[in-house]
Amino acid sequence: MRMLARRLLLPGLTALALAATGCSSTHHTGAAEPAAPAPLTPSADGTSQQLDVAAAPQGSPTPAAVSRGDGKGKTEKSSLKVASYDGKSGRAVISTAPEGPTRAPSPGKSPEAAKPVAAGDVIASAPAPGAPNGLLAKVTEVVGKTDRGTEVKTAATTLNSVLGDDKADGKVPVDPASVTVEPLMKGVTFSWAKSQGLKFGPEGAKLPLGNLRLDVDASVDTAPDAPASAGASVTGFVQLAPQVEFSYDGTPGGGAGPRGAFLGMSGDWSSQWKLHGRAAASTGAPKRIPFAKLHSSPVIQVGPVPVVVNLDLTCYIQVEADGRVTLDVQQDVKGDFKVGGSYAFGKGWTPVSTSNVQSTPVQAAVTATGRVKGALGAEASLGLYGAVGVTADFAPYLRGEADAKATASSDGKTSVSGAWALYGGFDLSGNLHLQLSLFGTPAFERKIPLGALNREWALASGNTGR
Repeated sequence: MRMLARRLLLPGLTALALAATGCSSTHHTGAAEPAAPAPLTPSADGTSQQLDVAAAPQGSPTPAAVSRGDGKGKTEKSSLKVASYDGKSGRAVISTAPEGPTRAPSPGKSPEAAKPVAAGDVIASAPAPGAPNGLLAKVTEVVGKTDRGTEVKTAATTLNSVLGDDKADGKVPVDPASVTVEPLMKGVTFSWAKSQGLKFGPEGAKLPLGNLRLDVDASVDTAPDAPASAGASVTGFVQLAPQVEFSYDGTPGGGAGPRGAFLGMSGDWSSQWKLHGRAAASTGAPKRIPFAKLHSSPVIQVGPVPVVVNLDLTCYIQVEADGRVTLDVQQDVKGDFKVGGSYAFGKGWTPVSTSNVQSTPVQAAVTATGRVKGALGAEASLGLYGAVGVTADFAPYLRGEADAKATASSDGKTSVSGAWALYGGFDLSGNLHLQLSLFGTPAFERKIPLGALNREWALASGNTGR
């Protein structure tokens, strides 16, 4: 007796979205927009400034910024640099960066810029030897001179010690060429496109400027009784133009810390995802297969202060199936996203996760009896100076199920009937971490969840019989 076999064409469904970023098939807000601080009041001494937020210049060393412990003047770019740093002991060697043949101070720098560090000074540095995530530290003791510079003992400090009562707000695109990729399986390729016509990777020539793309073509475990023609595979890509969003409001009135702050990632993305074959999950549980890790540590210049942002992304395939369903689905989606944490004095930290997705028509087929769920998702983390502040795990998925029944009678008559259903949805989890207190905000004792864990919507369903 033959079991039911049918193919269904769908006008649309959601399949893939990226990461750590919060996305869905419709506009979704995982939390309120950034909370607004209390009404601003002018600075008492009128010294508060609006700082520019921009990418640090490339091709030349990024100057360190120093806030002097004697309380005189503002934080400014310095002629000093971190020659070395030992994270275990907290000791660093600070030397003077060469200013050229004349050793004359650079335009705009005061005589304080070349002054040796002293106890109480705070130094903010881009990545340096021993400090791959940059350094934000307060000098607690000057140990002495060495042939490489001045050796000092340091202790951890916070951003408000260098940003003070100034304000800053801006978005900085992530240079796709700065992203490093570690493939975790065969069939993974990486491409990007940036300004000046620079392209990289097999898809680089097709990409808009500022975009990066990760492609995967991998097989997944096939059900033990599946024929060779039902081999299971996942193919697809994620294309992303990420940018870092940073804001800080140190206007007096926020107690010992800032009045407001925001750290997040946003941008445009597009993706395509296809699951084909009769997949099987080991031991009946969801099987997650990481296929690539991405990392970038862009330096954004907040006024004179180099702020090092750490972005990490692990892309994965996840399949959950009973091995009886053969699925063939392909989906194209485009949208934008924003994820991060927002702080307002008197309200604390709140998560922010929004997205707006547009999907194109898709073809899908479900055959035989059983259930299957497939996702191409990502785990992401975002932080400052190596301290993770926001983590998220986002997995848009397709879930299909079919049930067929066949009957026969002694006169030779047969009938086949069945029900089918297809669903789209996403699983979202994540947290704001206490390391966000690096801004100088009050520490919170527990992680703050990002919001809703799951949403699902019906794509199509019905009954058949003959």
